[in-house]
Amino acid sequence: ITVGIMGALSVLLGAFGAHILSGNISDKYMEIYNTANQYLMFHAIALLALTFMNRYISRSYINAIYYLFLIGITLFSGSLFIISIKELTKFSGGSLGILTPIGGILLIIGWIALIFAGASYQHNKGSK
Repeated sequence: ITVGIMGALSVLLGAFGAHILSGNISDKYMEIYNTANQYLMFHAIALLALTFMNRYISRSYINAIYYLFLIGITLFSGSLFIISIKELTKFSGGSLGILTPIGGILLIIGWIALIFAGASYQHNKGSK
């Protein structure tokens, strides 16, 4: 369900950016918007791949990676989406920018957790 929502949202937001925002916000903010959308789709695909790893990776790793990616992309892409449209909304964003690196760190930790999950699988496979 999450993968479907994230994928559909990415396509919808991509179309919104291309057809509504393009030309109405500066190139700088359009680039920020596109970065947010790319990371949203990348992590939707990563979560899709994660669903096929459940027979190889322990449930605890699956859950940890899932939530790290979900919260990470919400903070990272979500904050960038909001920041990118501030020219239109006149919303200053205030300290919203602090959420972007926090989200990025959670995404990195999610990828590192995937490395540990793979190493754990290799270790357990080798000890059988």
